[in-house]
Amino acid sequence: MTPFIKKKEIKQNWYLVSAENAAVGRLAAFISTVLRGKNKSTYNPHMDNGDFVVVTNINKIKFTGKKFTNKKYYRHTGHPGGIKETRPITLKEKNKTHEILKLAVKRMLPGGPLAKKQLTKLKIYDGEKHPHANQNPEFVDFGKLNKKNIVKN
Repeated sequence: MTPFIKKKEIKQNWYLVSAENAAVGRLAAFISTVLRGKNKSTYNPHMDNGDFVVVTNINKIKFTGKKFTNKKYYRHTGHPGGIKETRPITLKEKNKTHEILKLAVKRMLPGGPLAKKQLTKLKIYDGEKHPHANQNPEFVDFGKLNKKNIVKN
């Protein structure tokens, strides 16, 4: 039988991941798993027992293949003919590299209020420095989890 954990028994950890040379999709899949709490034995889909994730060096993130120039992100304004598109290369030119990873993680989470709450536990920073040193985040060497996680070009 699956044990149901109470809200006050939930312990949320902090993880630190460096996005240097990391593949966007693989990093987003790992982060979404941790944010939802699926890496824990106490996972329940209706509760927020996920962990916090701090991502550094987001400006050094990589795409595989030609996705950096060819991939398109679509959104709709809600008005007739209001479809808008953007590409990762234009987001990087506008210094919004954190939006690339945030969009990927957001679209890997289920829709709804719980996913919005889980997405707030994702903290993204450009350089090595971050203001979460007091939480003692556990460093995850993302490149050593799988050799395909690092893009070599």
